[in-house]
Amino acid sequence: MEDLQIKRSLVIPGDFLELSVARSGGPGGQHVNKTNSKVVIRIDLGACGQFSEAQLARLRERIPARYLAQEGRILILTSSEERDQGRNRETCRLRLAAVIRDALARPKTRRPTKPTRGSNERRLKSKQEKSRRKADRRQSYD
Repeated sequence: MEDLQIKRSLVIPGDFLELSVARSGGPGGQHVNKTNSKVVIRIDLGACGQFSEAQLARLRERIPARYLAQEGRILILTSSEERDQGRNRETCRLRLAAVIRDALARPKTRRPTKPTRGSNERRLKSKQEKSRRKADRRQSYD
């Protein structure tokens, strides 16, 4: 199987991707009863050697549990949306790359900012308006 490019700097050799096919329950009518169009792709995250320990920990933490097996070691994805095995294979490979890419992405750190002078003034002005409105209501009943 050919290599899977996750990012420019990260390529998973095809030897570590295990692909299998099965009968699908997806679209195709009677066609699905006689062809193996469902594709299952597996990768042993620890054995492929492309990820550091920190990356493996991030993958196990951020990939949904329904995709992981054997204590988070093996990632399994399936595709049976298409009627054609070739298209399902390509869909599965693209989805695998996307899942790994999204899980490895570092979340942006939030930098605390001060409110601007204008936003402070607007906030205080609206508070004064509300206060004045409520004060006017009180005076009208007295």
